[in-house]
Amino acid sequence: MASELELIERIRRRAFLPPSAGLVLGIGDDCAVFRPRGSAEDLLFTTDLLVEGTHYLRSTHTAEDVGWKTLARGLSDIAAMGGEPRFCLLSLALAPWQTEPWIDGFYRGLLRLSRREKTPLAGGDLGHGERAMCDIVVCGAVPRGKALLRSGARAGDVLYVSGTLGGSALGLASGHRRGGAARWKKHVRPEPRLALGRFLSESVRATAAMDLSDGLSIDLRRLCLASRLKAEIQAPPRYPGASLEQALHGGEDYELLFAAPERTRVPAEFAGVPLTRIGILRKGRPGAVALDGQPLPPLGYDHLRNS
Repeated sequence: MASELELIERIRRRAFLPPSAGLVLGIGDDCAVFRPRGSAEDLLFTTDLLVEGTHYLRSTHTAEDVGWKTLARGLSDIAAMGGEPRFCLLSLALAPWQTEPWIDGFYRGLLRLSRREKTPLAGGDLGHGERAMCDIVVCGAVPRGKALLRSGARAGDVLYVSGTLGGSALGLASGHRRGGAARWKKHVRPEPRLALGRFLSESVRATAAMDLSDGLSIDLRRLCLASRLKAEIQAPPRYPGASLEQALHGGEDYELLFAAPERTRVPAEFAGVPLTRIGILRKGRPGAVALDGQPLPPLGYDHLRNS
């Protein structure tokens, strides 16, 4: 089976984007970028699929948690591009076990985050199947030409991450054990870094960014491939109690990984969220990542090879 990245690249090569379509950016980044004729802003579009048994378990994840996480994943992609969300669409395939109370709880969790982030639910579709699935589409906007891309980094740029890593993986491993409520919340209620994304675009003038959804080791490789550079990093900041393996390879932290010129003054924190320098980008084999001088394999979550 091809890796997720290999399959996406095969699809991208076959997809046809006519010059008149208004698409500034198609397949291969956190969002597609569409530029309406004469507009002062670009529109961002992202879609994210949540599947029962892969992204959540009905025995451990509440309906409200699943609803929150469904929207948070899409909002995190908007944050990675430095955008501001405008609205969302939801397609929901219901399984036989999902009762009306579960459905009400799901929408309660989703709409709570929707209201907080001013991202109204504007429509969608309902269906049914043997396994529950939902697909979120989020539309956002960014000033014309200002979207943060994975491909914008240059040799010599410094790499940073927001927050701490490994918290979601630790929460998933710990479950609801005594004393683990905060860790569990990191897993089921991720916080999309929307304000930070806009700050990185408007004030820091970051050259590249993406959200950490599948693990630092694999997501950093994706950024390096897009920018055709290699990365040299040291151990990233860890969530309290998380192992180095969880911080490097654990997914669903939804923090932001970004690059900025070395001369740029990046603050130590933004709105209480730490911003930590973890390495540098250099010319070399595109996609190569070294941790403390040793090759770092991309062992994060691959949706095809980890299935």
